[in-house]
Amino acid sequence: MASLGANLRRTPQGPGPGAASSGFPSPAPVPGPREAEEEEVEEEEELAEIHLCVLWNSGYLGIAYYDTSDSTIHFMPDAPDHESLKLLQRVLDEINPQSVVTSAKQDENMTRFLGKLASQEHREPKRPEIIFLPSVDFGLEISKQRLLSGNYSFIPDAMTATEKILFLSSIIPFDCLLTPPGDLRFTPIPLLIPSQVRALGGLLKFLGRRRIGVELEDYNVSVPILGFKKFMLTHLVNIDQDTYSVLQIFKSESHPSVYKVASGLKEGLSLFGILNRCRCKWGEKLLRLWFTRPTHDLGELSSRLDVIQFFLLPQNLDMAQMLHRLLGHIKNVPLILKRMKLSHTKVSDWQVLYKTVYGALGLRDACRSLPQSIQLFRDIAQEFSDDLHHIASLIGKVVDFEGSLAENRFTVLPNIDPEIDEKKRRLMGLPNFLTEVARKELENLDSRIPSCSVIYIPLIGFLLSIPRLPSMVEASDFEINGLDFMFLSEEKLHYRSARTKELDALLGDLHCEIRDQETLLMYQLQCQVLARAAVLTRVLDLASRLDVLLALASAARDYGYSRPRYSPQVLGVRIQNGRHPLMELCARTFVPNSTECGGDKGRVKVITGPNSSGKSIYLKQVGLITFMALVGSFVPAEEAEIGAVDAIFTRIHSCESISLGLSTFMIDLNQQVAKAVNNATAQSLVLIDEFGKGTNTVDGLALLAAVLRHWLARGPTCPHIFVATNFLSLVQLQLLPQGPLVQYLTMETCEDGNDLVFFYQVCEGVAKASHASHTAAQAGLPDKLVARGKEVSDLIRSGKPIKPVKDLLKKNQMENCQTLVDKFMKLDLEDPNLDLNVFMSQEVLPAATSIL
Repeated sequence: MASLGANLRRTPQGPGPGAASSGFPSPAPVPGPREAEEEEVEEEEELAEIHLCVLWNSGYLGIAYYDTSDSTIHFMPDAPDHESLKLLQRVLDEINPQSVVTSAKQDENMTRFLGKLASQEHREPKRPEIIFLPSVDFGLEISKQRLLSGNYSFIPDAMTATEKILFLSSIIPFDCLLTPPGDLRFTPIPLLIPSQVRALGGLLKFLGRRRIGVELEDYNVSVPILGFKKFMLTHLVNIDQDTYSVLQIFKSESHPSVYKVASGLKEGLSLFGILNRCRCKWGEKLLRLWFTRPTHDLGELSSRLDVIQFFLLPQNLDMAQMLHRLLGHIKNVPLILKRMKLSHTKVSDWQVLYKTVYGALGLRDACRSLPQSIQLFRDIAQEFSDDLHHIASLIGKVVDFEGSLAENRFTVLPNIDPEIDEKKRRLMGLPNFLTEVARKELENLDSRIPSCSVIYIPLIGFLLSIPRLPSMVEASDFEINGLDFMFLSEEKLHYRSARTKELDALLGDLHCEIRDQETLLMYQLQCQVLARAAVLTRVLDLASRLDVLLALASAARDYGYSRPRYSPQVLGVRIQNGRHPLMELCARTFVPNSTECGGDKGRVKVITGPNSSGKSIYLKQVGLITFMALVGSFVPAEEAEIGAVDAIFTRIHSCESISLGLSTFMIDLNQQVAKAVNNATAQSLVLIDEFGKGTNTVDGLALLAAVLRHWLARGPTCPHIFVATNFLSLVQLQLLPQGPLVQYLTMETCEDGNDLVFFYQVCEGVAKASHASHTAAQAGLPDKLVARGKEVSDLIRSGKPIKPVKDLLKKNQMENCQTLVDKFMKLDLEDPNLDLNVFMSQEVLPAATSIL
């Protein structure tokens, strides 16, 4: 219970000025700025959810989703999709929604797709909730009205209804002209495709019904919507989750801290982990988004590389470090704006927002001194408008940061409101005044009472507080002449006296009045900030982009990466002295290798070599360098030229799981190889490592050869394929057709006596043996086992019979085996008197027992 007051204690000499003590109670402990920021980030991660609404109509897909992390609605313009809904599947894989909302009246293909999605128990992180709303909720006109009547904080209050409609129409295209899908014989005709608008309307209906994020608020509080953003999946390179896993682009690990177990996972050794040097949380989020959306849009890729190259120049290192420091002040603006919209603003939010705005102004001033030929610098210099100065000036002139942290509530600086200043002056003078009142009250009290105090409690008023004496046991003992007993709290008796009643009439509820007036000022300040929310959102977009590119430039500088080139007219990739970005950080020395695949030669590269010679690393190296170039990063190679690549498929590691109920080989086929066979084009990169080892040797070899021959039969439209295998019979038996499309590579080795020396260098040719015995010896198997394995391998290769080791046989074991074989050979199955049960029990079992 908050209170203020003055205390007076009797002394042997009697009451006097020196015996009085007065003051305000010490405020509750408040977390410091760093603790507040960490709390903010944890809350953001804990509450982040995505709710998606989807409609499929006349071959076109309408998608919209709400992201609680920034309270923003994202929508995708109507896009054509196949009956298998591959585009929708890509969206689901990328955003992992908490729920999928759609109309109860749907096409059969959509119904089948959603049924399959709901049955995927193994889906990570978890399968979404499928929600069906009545089809009337997705009506075109009602969806338009729902959009136009929404309460959006980013629309200025001064706008009329007509201006509001025009403003929203500039963001959301309510009508569009499209050509019927699959029919190119006719010229484009006006065709209303309302899927996008209907999806937005259905999403708003769902948000209002579920009250996402405002479940505990009054019903007059709507779900906060801080903006609409358009997203598109054009120019994207197709990469599935298996590829992300096997290439270690992302790798999640359990957090080692016991205090963060509940918060989820941390990033392990991965490509994202070594490149993520972002200073703000939203920069890290954007980097992850770029990783999930690799693109072959040359304009976008070149603009990213231009910024990285600029910051790699030695003379720009100081500027990069200064910008990096400024980016550390850019905090979670959407979360703060969401709290303002709900009037839940915390004390620390004003301080964080103030630092963010001034950090943004520092970025603007710095970028104005940089070359305006680079688009990002020009955008920051122009779009960080004077609205930022206005916001910073308002916050700086109004908010009393020191006082707010001390009282753990919003307080304003002096000279903002004369009425508040006057009430605070009266409030500040109260302690001395109350000390005098307490002295006079103590003079009139019983001499047994050692001390008293006059306190103020909001909503109750001024009270006289005295300590409970040992003689005060029953309630009747609390009665004191001239005082009205109120309550007992913490061994203190509280009374109303004539003087405290006079104080109530004279001063009133001064403390609450100050709170109410400062809360009103806070609300007015919030409205001023929310009216300029658009510039804050743009600050976050551009600052996070700058943060990502500075992080990539820092990694490129430290690891010695070079700028890739793009040649869209060329198919394939060319890499000179490429390196594996993760392995080179773990190994003492790393041997770079070059790669060239393009044109009509060597589209299928068959790589053989001993175990542990580096085949898998080479495959992953090619995939990672290509991927890095497609996200706009510098790459670990002396030179890299990336042609037209539309997808990366891999079969490198079997992602086994009990919940799948599938064998290792079935997973290889169903989830990896079959996906590559059915979807790879002439512009696709396919990496296959040891396919076929999950089943018996003959079947695995046959299937590998069949898959490669299937691709080779496509001729010039064959994908770019890298196959690492230990099936040397693939070459020895000539299972692949001869021609320029196939190129055989091997990992160079040298035998030094009984030792095998690895050079980890790729060269043309075919390995003569897998040298498994050398690998087994290095793994620590006993020499006898290694020697026996090599002996059996040589016998099989030469076609000679395998004889058992005599030392391992029991005495007379061979004779007993021969006797048992002779019994079976002499058995006459056509003998009518033959009793097989008797034969097995009397003849076979005794002989078998003697053998065992």
